[in-house]
Amino acid sequence: MYNLLISFAVGLVVLAALYFGAGIDLGYAAMATAVVYVASFFILSRVFIKKLTGIMQNAEKDIQAGRTEKAIKTLEEGLKYRNWQLYVASQLHSQIGMIYYLKRDFRTAFDYLQKGFTRNWAGMGMLGICYMKRNKPKEMKKTFEKALNLTKKEPLLWNLYAFCLEKIGEKDKAIAVMEKGIKKTGEDERLKANLAALQEGKRMKMKGYGDLWFQFHLEKPGELIKQQTRAIQGHRKIVRR
Repeated sequence: MYNLLISFAVGLVVLAALYFGAGIDLGYAAMATAVVYVASFFILSRVFIKKLTGIMQNAEKDIQAGRTEKAIKTLEEGLKYRNWQLYVASQLHSQIGMIYYLKRDFRTAFDYLQKGFTRNWAGMGMLGICYMKRNKPKEMKKTFEKALNLTKKEPLLWNLYAFCLEKIGEKDKAIAVMEKGIKKTGEDERLKANLAALQEGKRMKMKGYGDLWFQFHLEKPGELIKQQTRAIQGHRKIVRR
C-alpha cells in the first residue's frame, strides 16, 4: 500500500537527517523516526478514509434516488485508490456487488462479492446465497462461517444462514446454527422463535426484518401477503362450517 511505503520513506529520511546529519544518538533518532512514521501513516490513512467515506455517501445518495448505474460508476471510480489504503478495493467490491444483487443481476454480483470485504456481513450473506443457488453447499457454508466469525452479534445473519441450510435440506445443521446464534447474540427473541419453528417442522418467519430481509431475494413481500390471504380464507372456511 502506497501510504505504508510513503510513511516508511518519510521515516527513513528523518532517521538519516537526525543520525547522519545532526549526529543525534541512534536510539533517540530511531524513536523520533517511529513517531514520524506513525504520524505520517495516521494522516495519510485519515485522508483516504475521508475520500472513501465521500465516495460511499455519494453512491448512497444515487441509490436512494434510483440512479443505480451512476452509483456503480461512482464506486468503480473509487477503485483508483485501491493501492493507497488497505481494504479499499474489497469494500468497494462489496458495495458494487450488493447493488447488482439488489438489481437481481446475480451473475455480475457474484463476481464482485467474491472479491468483497469479509466484514460486510450483508455482502457475505448475498455471496453465500449465490453459492447456494449454484448448488455449491460447501462454499456456501464456508462463506457464512467466515462472516459469522467476524460478525457474531448480528441476529439476521444467523437467521439467514439457518434459512439457507434448511432450504438445502440440512435442518439439523440449521437448528445447531440457531442454538449457537442464540448464545452469541444474547438470547435474541427472533432467533428463539425461529429455532422453535424449525424444531416443530414449521417455516421460519423472517418478514419481521422488513427490507433487511427482502434485500436477499429469498422471499417476496407479495408472497407473504398471499400466504396471509390464504390463511385468512382457510380460517373463514372453517368458521362457515
